[in-house]
Amino acid sequence: MYCEVIFFLSFKNSFTYAVPADLQDSIKFGVRVLAPFGKRTLTGLCVKTKITLSGIESEKVKEIFDVVDTSPILSKKDFELYEWMAEYYLCSTGEIIRNATPHGTDIQSIRRITSDTAFCSQLLLGEKASSTKGKILSILSERDNITLKQLQKMVKKKNLYGLLRTLQLEGAITIIDELSKAKVREKTQRYVKLKYSVEDVYNIIPEIERRSPKQVVVLLKMIEYRQAGISLKKLLDETKVNAGSVATLAKKGILALYQRSVERRYKETYENDIPDFTLTEEQSKLYDSVLSAIEQNTFKTFLLYGVTGSGKTFVYLELAKKVIAAGKSVLVMVPEISLTPQITSRFVHIFKDNVVVLHSRISPGERFDAWNKVVQGKAKIVIGARSALFAPLQNIGLIVVDEEHDASYKQNDTVPKYNARDAAVVKGKIYNAPVLLGSATPSIESMFNAQQGKYELLELRERVDDAQLPEIRLVNIVEEKKQKRMFNVFSKTMLDMIGDRLQKKEGTIILQNRRGFSTSVYCFDCGEIEMCENCSVALVHHINQHQLQCHYCGFTKPVPKQCSKCGSFSIKYFGTGTERVEDELSFYFPEASLHRVDSDAIAKKGSLGNILNNFRNGQIDILIGTQMVAKGLDFPRVTLVCVVSAETNLWMPDFRADERTFQLLTQVAGRAGRASAAGEVLIQTQNDKSPVLRKVIENDYMGFFNRELINRERLHYPPFVKICLIETKDLDEHKAKGAIAEIHAELVKNKRPLIITPPTTAILARLKNEYRYQILIKSPRTSDASGAIMRNAVMDAIKKFQGKSKFKDVRVIFDVDPQTLM
Repeated sequence: MYCEVIFFLSFKNSFTYAVPADLQDSIKFGVRVLAPFGKRTLTGLCVKTKITLSGIESEKVKEIFDVVDTSPILSKKDFELYEWMAEYYLCSTGEIIRNATPHGTDIQSIRRITSDTAFCSQLLLGEKASSTKGKILSILSERDNITLKQLQKMVKKKNLYGLLRTLQLEGAITIIDELSKAKVREKTQRYVKLKYSVEDVYNIIPEIERRSPKQVVVLLKMIEYRQAGISLKKLLDETKVNAGSVATLAKKGILALYQRSVERRYKETYENDIPDFTLTEEQSKLYDSVLSAIEQNTFKTFLLYGVTGSGKTFVYLELAKKVIAAGKSVLVMVPEISLTPQITSRFVHIFKDNVVVLHSRISPGERFDAWNKVVQGKAKIVIGARSALFAPLQNIGLIVVDEEHDASYKQNDTVPKYNARDAAVVKGKIYNAPVLLGSATPSIESMFNAQQGKYELLELRERVDDAQLPEIRLVNIVEEKKQKRMFNVFSKTMLDMIGDRLQKKEGTIILQNRRGFSTSVYCFDCGEIEMCENCSVALVHHINQHQLQCHYCGFTKPVPKQCSKCGSFSIKYFGTGTERVEDELSFYFPEASLHRVDSDAIAKKGSLGNILNNFRNGQIDILIGTQMVAKGLDFPRVTLVCVVSAETNLWMPDFRADERTFQLLTQVAGRAGRASAAGEVLIQTQNDKSPVLRKVIENDYMGFFNRELINRERLHYPPFVKICLIETKDLDEHKAKGAIAEIHAELVKNKRPLIITPPTTAILARLKNEYRYQILIKSPRTSDASGAIMRNAVMDAIKKFQGKSKFKDVRVIFDVDPQTLM
């Protein structure tokens, strides 16, 4: 018997292995196996079993070592989705499936090097310190035990095998292969229960009491639990005795000690009771439209365009009730963890233990147990960020993508660079389940699809409970400065309105979409800006840690006392981040309770939920934050929203800059006036004539959409073209530049109707010490609706490049449908 295995690597093909007789009953599609791969042992996924081989000498086929799972970890429908994602996003199926397995559960071999440090020091004397061999010997003369991966990272070179083999033959090192255990496993605890009946225990207590009163204390406590078990830890805590007394009773056969699985469950700290609600006539109409598709098991994509506060979440909840009642499952996706506290609390309030949460802030153990709970069918509702797409739900009846416009659905930092929103639509098609995309500011692409009839448009034009949309005002800070009405970063108008809300005990949200205190530090005399050592970006000043930090690679350095270039003490701080907004507000309103919400402030697990609890209860007066405060928050006490700078995103050199600005400002404005009290929004800007900002204050989404659509068509951007960004990265700038030039040369040979830009330096030319060069490819949707022509052209060019280029070891990254060109 044989099986085909896919490894979670960049290889696009599968590999054939023989199955030993003792594993043939365990092998099946969708289970993970442990198999030899080159000189390593890796965990892979069985995607096919067969009895015979064709065209391969069976005696040369290696055997798998073990089967990891007792049941499949994914279905054939999920595998169909992952194959589509691999083909569409130009990566391997294994790289996609890697996202579908709980982090830390893989088993693989680790190559470890032990060295004779004295011998290595002796060999080092005859080598150039700058050579690769010299670098290796320098490290091994100081460390007698290191993994190959660590050594490669320190030497900054991957191909060290030849040199290491030479050193092993010389007797300087020994190379050992060892298997690593899975880092995350099922958690168990020791439990105790009575083996005797309660009556028998009472009969033996007098005899035991004479010898060991502590054992009697244990027995009396166990009588309280009767035959039910209790954790050993809890028993010892409650009785204040040591484990020896319990062990003695177990030896006598009175108690039984055993292991029990314990679920590690993520508990959201945010709490919010949901009042009884009845759908409005407008909500009921669109509810019926989606319900019809659910009941008919029909795939259909709905775009729910509902103004902020129109009750989209209530529609999701009512539809989920119907799906669960029918014995099916529901996937609810949100763009960021900042949205999970409120939406999770609402679903848990109704569906209790039937809900699991998946996002980056939960621990690996919690993720493992949540994943198992879904596999076993014990949870039918999954809520989470983009990684929730890979939850092993079966019999899916509804997929909800809330805030579908959000760029966070796109994975930008690692391969595969997939868009979870678009993949969710394909998943719905595979499962014959309706997909509901919801937003108050739909993406240009989604609204275009609705106009073209690809999606069905559903609208909610009114807020619930007769709440009115807030009044939005612009304050021109250029004019305010002339009139001496600016106090640092705040206009007099904004400070007066914040003070008014504090007197009324109403809530205020302030948006500044930049972290830190100052966005850059520079020398007033020579103009030198403090830059990151690894990236071509300015360092951000964080006043709380009194350090400068790079938000791309994490590099930090102390705040300089003088210019590093000219030695001047005229150090100036430019730009405004959330820390500065918080600091200045605490000066103007010392009695107010302020709290900041950004990735720095909510790093501790559960902190976001606690902050939101306190803000809802009135213990926090003013919530200051980045875009986290712009999404999904529903607090009736908020009557004022302030935007410190409207231009934060508007000036970005990106074709989506106007769209992002309109969405962010409209979304944050929607946090105000969500109850009977009227809401106001104040936006500070340097250009109050900006057409984007005029559409925001008019609450005119369709006007903005139509204007943006004209610009996109004129400049050849989505939704009128499919685009792919090719990027080369390398520590050596010459190699990165050479590679992109060769790839471009291969692309332009293609006669297909593609628009190919010349190679350019990326806007962020260097990140994490790697130089970046890019090519943007555009393919008109009129001739290439799915982008297949573009993707084939890219892969043809890359195949030729890798076959003959001297730069083929340069890292090449593909980004299909990129959300940003930076």
